[in-house]
Amino acid sequence: MPSSRRGSTVIPTLSYRDAPAMIDWLVRAFGFHKQAVYMDGDVVLHAQLTFGDGMVMLGSASKDGDWARLMAQPDEIGGRSTHGVCVVVDDADAHYARAKDAGAQIVIDIADQHYGGRGYAARDPEGYVWWFGSYDPWNEDENGTA
Repeated sequence: MPSSRRGSTVIPTLSYRDAPAMIDWLVRAFGFHKQAVYMDGDVVLHAQLTFGDGMVMLGSASKDGDWARLMAQPDEIGGRSTHGVCVVVDDADAHYARAKDAGAQIVIDIADQHYGGRGYAARDPEGYVWWFGSYDPWNEDENGTA
């Protein structure tokens, strides 16, 4: 049974080789906020970054442990990403400009989408693909549900 608590109940997880630098970059380029960062020296054991009611969790990449053995970094698989993260933003054009100014690699240029809203895709410095757009699937006026 799904949780009834406030906030996102589906939370993407990412691992980064230089997780401390990526946390700072995700805050600067994409507008995330640090909710919690647990470290052991230079290793991020667990971090929670929020954007509105959404969250991503991340940590330092490792080859040790059950979870780590299931993961691959984008540069280990030809620059491809096995998942993407979709983030709803109020102003896709302003977010796009912020990301470009911070050096994000735009991989799908900003455009109006056939299903509604406006959005774009960008890679972060370690190769993960992110989608930012104004289409809000929770908005009943946009998705046609009642």
